[in-house]
Amino acid sequence: MAYKKSEQYDENVTEGLIENYRNAIELLGEDPEREGLLKTPERIAKAMQFMTQGYQMDARAILDSAKFNEEVSEMVIVKDIELYSMCEHHMLPFYGKAHVAYIPNGWITGLSKLARVVDVYSRRLQVQERLTHQIMLAIKETLNPLGVAVVVEASHLCMMMRGVQKQNSVTTTSAFCGEFEKNETRSEFIRLIGSQLH
Repeated sequence: MAYKKSEQYDENVTEGLIENYRNAIELLGEDPEREGLLKTPERIAKAMQFMTQGYQMDARAILDSAKFNEEVSEMVIVKDIELYSMCEHHMLPFYGKAHVAYIPNGWITGLSKLARVVDVYSRRLQVQERLTHQIMLAIKETLNPLGVAVVVEASHLCMMMRGVQKQNSVTTTSAFCGEFEKNETRSEFIRLIGSQLH
């Protein structure tokens, strides 16, 4: 998702955010009228709206927009999907990759739509555990597949920049349903994505 200068934002939301960020800068002990900070509240306001645009997106509608009837039942995997999200506890970024798989049951969807579903839920204030489950649930409810598997591996700046300050930690979460609840199918998926998950 490349940043577009033409991105449209709700003017009332933008103005409210600008005022709040200007106040925050002042409360932190800085001068919001200083040259280097003069446009910072507006930049943050627009950046935050971009980074939380998932609230205005519908994952199920995205999957439905490229839903095709196909009589295949082999595992479909899209791995190493980049994701960027915001921790809802500290509003600091976490980033990493998602691996998504499903086993069709009469319906498939465009491969890029799986990546877009990841964006829908990652572009919100999130916790990684919920994000992982939401991706799985959207695919399950829209395509009604034989099974869905999602693994997310991410680094959290709230652990790296503050608190325990562990720069090399990676958090792995998973969600499985249907055929992926069987050890053999799940193990094949884990092997194919090259994860250390057991």
